[in-house]
Amino acid sequence: MLFYRAALPLSRRTLTYLAGVIRRHRTSIGSTWRRLNPGQQALLVLVHLRKGETFAEVAAGFGVGAATAWRYVHEAVALLARRSPTLDQALRTAKRAGYAFVVLDGTLIPIDRVAADRPYYSGKHHHHGMNVQIVAAPDGTPLWTSGSLPGSVHDLTAARIWGIIRRLESAGLITLADKAYIGAGPRVLVPYKGRKKPASQKAANSAHAKLRGPGERANAVLKTWRILRKLRCCTLRAGQLIKAICVLQTRESG
Repeated sequence: MLFYRAALPLSRRTLTYLAGVIRRHRTSIGSTWRRLNPGQQALLVLVHLRKGETFAEVAAGFGVGAATAWRYVHEAVALLARRSPTLDQALRTAKRAGYAFVVLDGTLIPIDRVAADRPYYSGKHHHHGMNVQIVAAPDGTPLWTSGSLPGSVHDLTAARIWGIIRRLESAGLITLADKAYIGAGPRVLVPYKGRKKPASQKAANSAHAKLRGPGERANAVLKTWRILRKLRCCTLRAGQLIKAICVLQTRESG
């Protein structure tokens, strides 16, 4: 196997944060000596998540076994996911920040599945995946991510399953969303449907898209972490994984 030096497009602040999380966890459980120290484990985890390298590849690069790399990543992801804000906390943050609105959008995390796995097939995206709901600030900063549901679940159904619509109404926040959320309620503003719309509705849709567009870049920001471009792990871990990445992205952007 050949080895080479490579760069990771993340700040040292993010590495330091994750290393601190791991170090405190090791202290709390009385962990014995490990092959990699907290900083090295944090770097291994960031390489796997950001660059999407396989466990075998990162294990070889850090001089550990593939099973050890798997344990290190799963441990760190679980620790980060527990630090992800709840939806109520995220909405309180939005209100304190004085946002005029938040953006609700769904995304599909592609997974490695065959045609027989129909529950995971998204007719909208024509791909197998897991449906994840994201609430973002007007500038595209991710505020909260949901757990994961099979890709065949419609965005509006997913939003209702996670209680997003009800909590948005309780918080009194105006929400912008795409046409997938038509029928979500008076607080969720969506574009007008139809081909032959009057000029007023076309203008409203244009203004809606301009406001919603920056918020929807939250999906693109999270998918700069290449592990989300195609998951090859258990589908049930998709929600935990994106929550962990959201925590890291918040640190990276902060």
